[in-house]
Amino acid sequence: MHYYPKPILDRKIRFAVVGCGRIAQNHFAAIKHHSKNAELVGVCDIDPSVLSEAASSTNAKPFTSLSDMLKNCDADVYVLTTPSGLHSDQAILIAKSGKSVVTEKPMATKWEDAKKMVEVCDEYAVRLFVVKQNRRNPTLQLLKRALEKKRFGKIYMVNLNVFWTRPQSYYDQGGWRGKWEFDGGAFMNQASHYIDLVQWLIGPLESLQAYTATLARNIDAEDTGVISLKWRSGSLGSMNVTMLTYPKNLEGSITILGEKGTVKIGGVAVNEIQHWEFDDFDPDDDKINEVSYETSSIYGFGHPLYYENVINVMRGDAKPETDGREGLKSLEVIIATYLSARDGRMISFPLDF
Repeated sequence: MHYYPKPILDRKIRFAVVGCGRIAQNHFAAIKHHSKNAELVGVCDIDPSVLSEAASSTNAKPFTSLSDMLKNCDADVYVLTTPSGLHSDQAILIAKSGKSVVTEKPMATKWEDAKKMVEVCDEYAVRLFVVKQNRRNPTLQLLKRALEKKRFGKIYMVNLNVFWTRPQSYYDQGGWRGKWEFDGGAFMNQASHYIDLVQWLIGPLESLQAYTATLARNIDAEDTGVISLKWRSGSLGSMNVTMLTYPKNLEGSITILGEKGTVKIGGVAVNEIQHWEFDDFDPDDDKINEVSYETSSIYGFGHPLYYENVINVMRGDAKPETDGREGLKSLEVIIATYLSARDGRMISFPLDF
């Protein structure tokens, strides 16, 4: 039995954002989108210019350190958009202050750190949310429903591709990108949401075998990699990831080949249904054109929908869509990928046994 904070029913849910860089802008916009039920009361960053700009654009109170923020900012939920390697220590500090946590993906860069986050949040009876906003993409919601209705029959093969580009200048920002301790590589960072689809859509894995390489970027971790996947159901599949696509982001896709259906969702970020064919008709088949959308953003438009769930959970009206335990599932696959590539061996699941 896990105990959580009492539902907040008589006022807006108060959020504070720690780290005001690239992805934080999506969080600012999502909180603003829910202004009837949520408010941003604090922002924190160690870079004075970044902090000043964030405070100016949001009208939230600025803080230069998390410790100061925890003492002087009365937020209900602290949102971590800091380098991934910092998430664990920061989440634990926040939890011990009795506050709930939203952490961007990945929830941590080390398996033991991630498990510790879940344990401490349980111990201090606070919520731990892990951002997986791509699950709310309308294209993937339609695919999820088809899977839940078992429209594919037996699934034979699944392929995921993430063919994006990140120039050296991207990795040179801030000095933490591409570092093992703080960031990891293409699988840990850029393709993390696609790793999440492996089990959220298809089910638990039996084993994997991976190769990774640093082919062109001057970073510690990988810029390119491939994984062979085997699910407990018997389905086979693969995942191909690179940040070296010329000259721009090309594809973020998932293809499912089943006994009674074939689907490919592609585009730059699983935003277009490119093939949708089943042996029987379902009303969802008429929706494939309306759920596809144009985008140049790899982030999609799921953050406001994600925050809707967070707000409803804090009000006591819903269960978390992606809590800490759900976040562990995708991190387990990422860690297994790195272990396999490092040691040249097949990795079986679960990692802890």
